[in-house]
Amino acid sequence: MQRKQSEWHEQWSMFRDDERFLFTEWIAPLTMEDFRGKAVLEGGCGGGQHTSFVAPFASSVTAVDLNTCDLARQRTAGFSNITFVEADIASMDLGRQFDMVMSIGVIHHTDDPDRTFANLYRHCKPGGTVVIWTYSAEGNALVRFLVEPLRKAVLKHLPRKALSAVSKAITALLYPPVYTVYMIPFLRFLPYYDYFGNFRRLSFKRNVLNVFDKLNAPQVRFTTLAKCREWFNEARFDQPSISITRYKGVNYSLSGRKTIGGQT
Repeated sequence: MQRKQSEWHEQWSMFRDDERFLFTEWIAPLTMEDFRGKAVLEGGCGGGQHTSFVAPFASSVTAVDLNTCDLARQRTAGFSNITFVEADIASMDLGRQFDMVMSIGVIHHTDDPDRTFANLYRHCKPGGTVVIWTYSAEGNALVRFLVEPLRKAVLKHLPRKALSAVSKAITALLYPPVYTVYMIPFLRFLPYYDYFGNFRRLSFKRNVLNVFDKLNAPQVRFTTLAKCREWFNEARFDQPSISITRYKGVNYSLSGRKTIGGQT
């Protein structure tokens, strides 16, 4: 079982994420209507932001997290169709299967993404849908080879409030280039060009969360395109339903309909 990581409780105590438009883009080509009337399993609910987006459509939501169920429960108290379970999504056994299984921004932070994916898939009904959103290895060289070593060597030792101050400073420093250089069309080859398009759509506070998340995460295992294709293969999912798409050049949005009697 994965150990608890206090960094996540501290992060979601300090920040909130209410940007529904991001969630709808991350789950594409699925839409919110795909959740209507469904029994949904959420693997890694964080502060409950995605839980609250899905709950108005779903018949029920079972939200699982190892670190933050108390926060998510408080923030979704207005919904009567949500059940929270404190568990490791890689090893849990909920004793049932669900119409839809989603894990948004979580699988790359687990000890063993392969094991986590297999367990989430196991909890999906045949004919049900699995949707995953994950950091991509491709397009993330600066984070992988510059930010991650700095995080491991220095930033992980800072108090979270100090890390929040660092995140605010970095975010402020990003604004001038993002609103000048990164708006020049013929410079689209620059790293994170598409990603910074989203930066301009978000508030300063939400951009700070993005930076803080990169500096705070206890571990990150970036997902390759080859791994996406391994997870979402034709033995597990009906081929026409498989969707593997890049999002803003630095993430993968993955979804598919589980085959009847297919690979486990």
